[in-house]
Amino acid sequence: MPVREATPADLDDICDLIQEHATYEGNQTLTLNRAEMAEHLFGPQPWAAVLIAEPPDHPGTTAGFALWHNTFSTWAAQPGIWLDDLFVRAGYRGYGLGRELLAELRRRTDGRVEWEVRWGNTSAEGFYRSLGAEPVDGWTRYRWNVPAG
Repeated sequence: MPVREATPADLDDICDLIQEHATYEGNQTLTLNRAEMAEHLFGPQPWAAVLIAEPPDHPGTTAGFALWHNTFSTWAAQPGIWLDDLFVRAGYRGYGLGRELLAELRRRTDGRVEWEVRWGNTSAEGFYRSLGAEPVDGWTRYRWNVPAG
């Protein structure tokens, strides 16, 4: 199977993929604290989890990832999954790895799987719609950042 659970040995690949994804989305200034990321993903109380995608013809090669965490819907009274990051390196697109990553997340919950798409990313929007996913109308996402200072 081309999708597997990430291990601490994958940390550098995960951080590299996060950086590549940020660059792909136009963020040239992202810097990651790898020690903090290791703690958040693999520490005693992980906040998030990662699935790694490997192409079938290159086992052991990290081609993409899905970084996610559990959620809970009070209205549906069900746990779900928030997909924070999904990225497949350009050279490995077309293998179906993005579909495999999302299918694995779907298998992990009977609730909803949710994520955001950056405005104007029409290729991602088309990909998600091809899976049967739909945008959520009527909701605006808010963010409360830590004050500078």
